[in-house]
Amino acid sequence: MVIRTAKVLLVLLIGLCALLIGLDNIIDYGTNYAFVQHVMSMDTIFPTSTLTWRAITSPLLHHLAYALIITAELLTGLMCIIGARRLWRVRAAGAQHFNAAKDLATIGLTLGFTLWFFGFMTIGGEWFQMWQSQAWNGQQAAFRFIVCIGLVLLFLNQRDDELA
Repeated sequence: MVIRTAKVLLVLLIGLCALLIGLDNIIDYGTNYAFVQHVMSMDTIFPTSTLTWRAITSPLLHHLAYALIITAELLTGLMCIIGARRLWRVRAAGAQHFNAAKDLATIGLTLGFTLWFFGFMTIGGEWFQMWQSQAWNGQQAAFRFIVCIGLVLLFLNQRDDELA
């Protein structure tokens, strides 16, 4: 029962973190909007880069990208929280029931992993060359989220063979 409780708690904590991040981005919209704007505009990367043709300078597209990020953060949080609640309800059930109840939590964690790995590391970091920016490089923060979410995703999806 301790392992199951740990799985539920860790999924819940990831969910609360992602939900807080999404809500903070709504409440303090301008702070991270500037981040999205600079990354997509590629205006702080190395001046000799030949990849600046990838830059997107449209404020409309910046707002749309930021809205997509916020939506993914909120969905990650909600799916993880609902998934943790669902797991909590079946924590004393047989292994088959507990394993079957992992789907929403797994979806939430996978969405979060996708956002921070593909969205920030791949699209932001490599496509928009965010790694070249001294001021607008979010790769270290994204990596922290990726590692935390990835570890919880692996731990959660270890087969649970406990008998209730």
